[in-house]
Amino acid sequence: MPAAPHTAASSRSSSRGGTALDFEEFYRREFPRMVTLAGVVSGSRAVAEDVAQDALLQARQSWDSVGGYERPGAWLRKVTIQLASKRLRRARAEAAAVLKLGRPVPALPPAPEQYEVVLAAIRRLPRQQRAAVVLAYLEDRSVKEVAEILGCAEGTAKAHLYKARARLAKILGEEDGR
Repeated sequence: MPAAPHTAASSRSSSRGGTALDFEEFYRREFPRMVTLAGVVSGSRAVAEDVAQDALLQARQSWDSVGGYERPGAWLRKVTIQLASKRLRRARAEAAAVLKLGRPVPALPPAPEQYEVVLAAIRRLPRQQRAAVVLAYLEDRSVKEVAEILGCAEGTAKAHLYKARARLAKILGEEDGR
């Protein structure tokens, strides 16, 4: 994992009276989580690390504000989801253009079979459902936290998760031949 940048401003007191989160600590804790989140949302392990780095770079550049937030991780997840979604849209457009040119799209390196089956099923979900699943099940976040990160009501987050579970059950059942 790349080292986080160190500056004198990375440790400071917040206006709330406590110590604001140190960026290096934040980076070390959040980087692997953002790689996972970006990989599942974008559908590409190849770009996940870049997306995570870009999101953390934005956090670092705005650390005077972000570091003082009550939940800087929620802000980071929202940025990561947005960046990963943008990369996914761009990759789809590029793949369509490549197909029109007649060149094959390179395959991603293989992963364990079950992992790939589940990730493929998650990738088939709509963006908000996909993000809700990653946050709730891969990051073990509460419905309240999922709602905060996605910028929606708790009821909407619950609906995303309910619909995602139903859709995943159907998708995974089809692939098992049921």
